[in-house]
Amino acid sequence: MSLMCYNKGCGQRFDQENNLEESCLYHPGIPVFHDALKGWSCCHKRTTDFSEFLTIKGCTKGHHNTQKPLELLKPKVSSNKESPDPLRLNWGPERVTEGPKSAEKLQQERPSSEEPMQKLMMKVSQPLVKALEKLKLDSEEKSTEHDMSSLVVSGTRCKNTGCKEVYRGSESEAETCVFHLGIPIFHEGMKYWSCCAVKTTDFNAFLEQKGCCVAKHAWMKKEGKKQMPCRQDWHQTSGQVVITIYAKNSVPELSRIQANRTVVDICITFEKNNVFQKILNLWGVINIEKSFILMFPTKVEITLKKADLMTWGKLEVPQALIQKEATIAEDGAPQLTSHDSDDSLSWSEEEEEKEIGPTIDNF
Repeated sequence: MSLMCYNKGCGQRFDQENNLEESCLYHPGIPVFHDALKGWSCCHKRTTDFSEFLTIKGCTKGHHNTQKPLELLKPKVSSNKESPDPLRLNWGPERVTEGPKSAEKLQQERPSSEEPMQKLMMKVSQPLVKALEKLKLDSEEKSTEHDMSSLVVSGTRCKNTGCKEVYRGSESEAETCVFHLGIPIFHEGMKYWSCCAVKTTDFNAFLEQKGCCVAKHAWMKKEGKKQMPCRQDWHQTSGQVVITIYAKNSVPELSRIQANRTVVDICITFEKNNVFQKILNLWGVINIEKSFILMFPTKVEITLKKADLMTWGKLEVPQALIQKEATIAEDGAPQLTSHDSDDSLSWSEEEEEKEIGPTIDNF
């Protein structure tokens, strides 16, 4: 009595007595249909014709099989949530993999640029320490001692912008001056300094704002360079952004770099009395605690740890996004820093000369 073989790809009839080990030629795999190609998972042969697919000879030899293939189990539709799904009995734990956040979602989650600033950890290289010591010795050898008391009258006010200290004698020479490096800005009722992010509507509170830079007092006008531009560059890795400011012989004691999660405020004193100052509105968000500064004889490197492992499109956020942030601020006041002023004040000739920036004494 002939029997039907149910092996895939065979379909022949056979006698059980003649069912040898190599009697059946079949496909142990499953049908594969992909991009109009048809074939078996156990073979490499593919075709676009379905009839030709059905005639593909098997790739494995074995005994004929009289057992029909089991039909796939179908899940039962039931409202009882406690009954297990038979198709999930042997499944492992479900894993959900999230892709990178979109630019729109990151912008919605972007922290405010008005968050409090924190000073970044500063590391000074040994070659820079030696270079500054040599410059100090050379300056002392070439300079002559002058009696400040014979040149400055007691009660003279410090010429640095924002400093209210007056000269009281030789002891005032050793004091540290805290001043504003930028210029005053008055825009749509807000009053602030271009070097700071602290804004107020009260004029008296504006006048009492403490300076953001430190140096020696300037009791007299001094000729020399003041605020100076520096060449800068930046690069990034998957986890951090490195900003390089090419300021030669920067002075750590007179430099200040602080940041919040989206803004970096840079004030670097270099080459005796030159100052570089800039505020960066960052393209992405940073981790302040893991960011730091490295100071070398020829440059300053600001390493910012990324809060999200993603590639930054630019170093700074586009100006349009800053303007958008300003329009949606809760207090209704614009947060965009602008040097254009709708108001005006009467400044003395000495204060007008300070708009570029005060002179800092030799380190």
